[in-house]
Amino acid sequence: MKFLYQPWPWYVAGPLIGLVVPALLILGNKPFGISSTLKHICASCIPNKVPFFNYDWKKDSWNFYFIGGIILGAFLANIVFGNTGKVKISYETTRDLLQLGIYKYNTLLPMEIFSWKGLFTVRGFVLIVVGGFLVGFGTRWGNGCTSGHAITGISNLQWSSMVATVCFFAGGLFATHALLPLILKIGQKVSTGGLNINF
Repeated sequence: MKFLYQPWPWYVAGPLIGLVVPALLILGNKPFGISSTLKHICASCIPNKVPFFNYDWKKDSWNFYFIGGIILGAFLANIVFGNTGKVKISYETTRDLLQLGIYKYNTLLPMEIFSWKGLFTVRGFVLIVVGGFLVGFGTRWGNGCTSGHAITGISNLQWSSMVATVCFFAGGLFATHALLPLILKIGQKVSTGGLNINF
């Protein structure tokens, strides 16, 4: 049981994630993806006066169980089987985080950004609210999320998914090395007259 309390290596977790795709296709002819679930939730809650949500969402209600399983799995992984030890981060990453003003990184998410206190800072708002909106907009515009395109689409040899996945990685590299340092430096110190406000 000790292995449940430790991060699994890529060669175990990766194939398990990959096997979800054929399992869904073989067992129920269902494509693997997350973003469509939000559309089904909105269609089930919003009156049918909005044409975009006017469809039979009940035939895809299995998505609700799928999302419920993800939430339950995340709860078990974090609360029940959570790794209480310090997250192992390389020296280079630690150095880079310190240079960007991130000091509390003992958890998977830096608490200076991903917390209620961090939400009400400039960089927290940009990363969480603006970034969240852009992720949702891009998912809808690209007709699928990273899991839908990169896992399901590529396994089905869909050209659009291959292009989308290359763009995901290129955009992620650009955001990590060019945009993220700028965003994190925005909120480190704001000078208002003679008063310095630290975020």
